[in-house]
Amino acid sequence: MAEQQVSKEEQIGFHKGALATLAKEREEMVKILQIVEQLMQAHLKGLKDLGVDLEAEAKKAAEIMKKAQEEKKPGEDIAHRLG
Repeated sequence: MAEQQVSKEEQIGFHKGALATLAKEREEMVKILQIVEQLMQAHLKGLKDLGVDLEAEAKKAAEIMKKAQEEKKPGEDIAHRLG
């Protein structure tokens, strides 16, 4: 069976086109991440304004995770323990 030969110029064009497309995709992903970060910050601020101690919540979650690992039951109903 004869293999189709692709010229060096065609290969270069293919790779350049792929990189251009991927660069645009990356730019869009960064925009999405920025929007998500802004929304998360808004929700964090809302919780803080409502008096939720986020540091205490994070420490509680870390303690639960540590205890679950010590019991060799990682991930065991952690959501239930957080209450």
